Amino acid sequence: MDYQALLSPIHHFLHCPTPQAWLDHARDPRHLPLLLTDHLICELKAAQTAMLLVRKYVADNAGAEALLRELRPYEAFAFREGPEPDFVALHRQLGKGVMPVTDDPWGQQLIASMVLLIKEELHHFWQVREIMQARNIPYQKITASRYAKGLLSAVRTHEPLTLVDKLICGAYIEARSCERFAALAPYLDVPLQKFYLSLLRSEARHYQDYLGLAQQIAGADIASRIRHFGELEAQLITRPDSEFRFHSGVPVAA
Repeated sequence: MDYQALLSPIHHFLHCPTPQAWLDHARDPRHLPLLLTDHLICELKAAQTAMLLVRKYVADNAGAEALLRELRPYEAFAFREGPEPDFVALHRQLGKGVMPVTDDPWGQQLIASMVLLIKEELHHFWQVREIMQARNIPYQKITASRYAKGLLSAVRTHEPLTLVDKLICGAYIEARSCERFAALAPYLDVPLQKFYLSLLRSEARHYQDYLGLAQQIAGADIASRIRHFGELEAQLITRPDSEFRFHSGVPVAA
């Protein structure tokens, strides 16, 4: 894979690279359990975000309920409300139930993009879980980072501007994930390095899908909003952060 060609638009889109201090902290084997645990949760949150967008803006009731059923076993495990399910079996059934439908062309594109994203993120979820099990890393609930909340705090409160801003936030989250996977991979052992590099293509596509949907629903130039969230995202990434997470800023200890 030509990683440079894949990452070039990502690097241009983001306003800053991942700080070396974060990479130095993340590469420390002592921090791997926390890194993988938060990565696992990030995959679930990405799937939840996509599901909520579909349910709120375009899904019919039957399709919305089908999406909820797909996510419930993952959520129950993450929130420690039940035993660990067979994630491989769950993945085989993913998307075989009723899927959301709409007559709106933009809505159809949103459904197509977000349902594929949900499938891929949940696939990554159980891949991370398998890595954790292979390394005897138990799953433990952790607090969320400030990152997504910080981005969403700037979302406007009137539709369709709310939707436009949420989609732009989604683009930045996916772009940062892609950039950070690539930046961290060279510091990891070979199996983890291969796994993180294998995620780049889907993460890059997710960022493009979110941005394209935002532009279409806005119907006007959104460059200023993209720049606004880009500046905010860079602040969250480069400022000191008291908690180490996959999307956290510069570790305070650094």
